Amino acid sequence: MGQGGEPRRVQAYDGELGAAVARAQEGDEAAFAVAYRLVQPGLLGYLRGLVGEDAEDVASDAWLEIARDLGRFKGDGAGFRGWTATIARHRALDHLRRQRVRPRSAALEQDMLDLPGPHSTHDQALESLSTEYALELVRGLPRDQAEAVLLRVVVGLDGPAAARVLGKRPGAVRTAAYRGLKRLAQQLGAESVTDEGPRTLGEST
Repeated sequence: MGQGGEPRRVQAYDGELGAAVARAQEGDEAAFAVAYRLVQPGLLGYLRGLVGEDAEDVASDAWLEIARDLGRFKGDGAGFRGWTATIARHRALDHLRRQRVRPRSAALEQDMLDLPGPHSTHDQALESLSTEYALELVRGLPRDQAEAVLLRVVVGLDGPAAARVLGKRPGAVRTAAYRGLKRLAQQLGAESVTDEGPRTLGEST
């Protein structure tokens, strides 16, 4: 679906999101709640990839800033997604600076470790990114690759929007996302080749 087969699930909501943001800027609290509901899942996934189990706290800080500065935002639904990701990223980097070390996620729940089969493709790697295990794998990627994958796949930004959030050229972000997804597909494939039953991590670590 869409250009290059990239997921378009998130972008399908952008029309509704843009309308909700416009109403929220006029003081409609219910509309702000709609915008929050549409954006929060992707934002939380992005933050989990950056700060692990502290994502909820960082997201709360980000939403306080988003609500405070909402009147200054100009743009459509896709633009709002990028704007909120930028704010969340700044909060996450502040959090990591305070910690001085990159935190590790809590123990992974076995029932969340469903993996694709042995013939892993980029598409299967993308589909698996909703799981905690996949987010943990993303956190093992180089930072530029991890952020590119999270912004493109989890937050649902297009290439130019992801590049704006990261302050990089679109070509660099496209390359980083490709390399990250390729590495993820290889890791997911390697994990699942050893298990012909239900695709779980099992004892492979």
